[in-house]
Amino acid sequence: MKVTVAKTAGFCFGVKRAVEKVYAEADGTGGPIYTYGPIIHNESVVKDLEERGVRVIGTPAELEKLERGTVIIRSHGVGRDIYRLIEERGLKLVDATCPFVLKIHRIVEKESRAGRQIVIIGNRNHPEVEGIMGWCEGTAEVIETKEEAENLTVKQNAKLCVVSQTTFNNNKFKNLVEIIAEKGYDSNVINTICSATDERQREAAEIAAQAGAMIVIGGRQSSNTQKLFEICKKRCENTYYIQTLKDLEQTIIPPVDCVGITAGASTPNQIIKEVQKYVRNEF
Repeated sequence: MKVTVAKTAGFCFGVKRAVEKVYAEADGTGGPIYTYGPIIHNESVVKDLEERGVRVIGTPAELEKLERGTVIIRSHGVGRDIYRLIEERGLKLVDATCPFVLKIHRIVEKESRAGRQIVIIGNRNHPEVEGIMGWCEGTAEVIETKEEAENLTVKQNAKLCVVSQTTFNNNKFKNLVEIIAEKGYDSNVINTICSATDERQREAAEIAAQAGAMIVIGGRQSSNTQKLFEICKKRCENTYYIQTLKDLEQTIIPPVDCVGITAGASTPNQIIKEVQKYVRNEF
């Protein structure tokens, strides 16, 4: 049986950078260390960091209670109010925000100050989108579905600036932009989907189209892994979403000639290797 592992599977640049920053702080001799939200959407990494003394916090109220220590901003980024609060508390700041996300912060800050209505294409409940909203002057519209795009209504003479969550599906982004364009607004559309995300999605689609079964590895809360699963499922009916090897061991995969494997940006390489080895030996 043939096993094809996506070359783009696993940690992306931004996630690798963020994780390395946390481990570097954890290996130091400083005081308490906190991450604002889980550093990445991977339970095994978060658990390992907790065992090293890194605590996860996730609200301004928790920040206000801290009297000392280091606060690490995760790769998803945060709004400007969180930076301000960290500074006011006199805490050490380590900014692990992905540079591609920081770029979006600068865009929406500039464009909203210039009077444009910000439209973010993405999941409004995702921490990256919440962070982007926190850099807008005024409110931002968030669109994730065709229906939301069709129902978008802003002031008649409004000028728009449309950006995207970095891990959004590229084809879906283009479709939603087309719907918005039909409304006739003066729109400045900036495709801020990470190039690594786009490449990962395209490779996953190609592998899934040729595989008899497809395994997608990643945390349940990982947006980019969820998108990979959706893409693969459309092309390969036997697509399975797992977090660890344990999940795969409990999954019944029918006999096939080729198994494809891909993984989200928050999946450690070790888990990918474990899954690959198991598939080669068991199927």
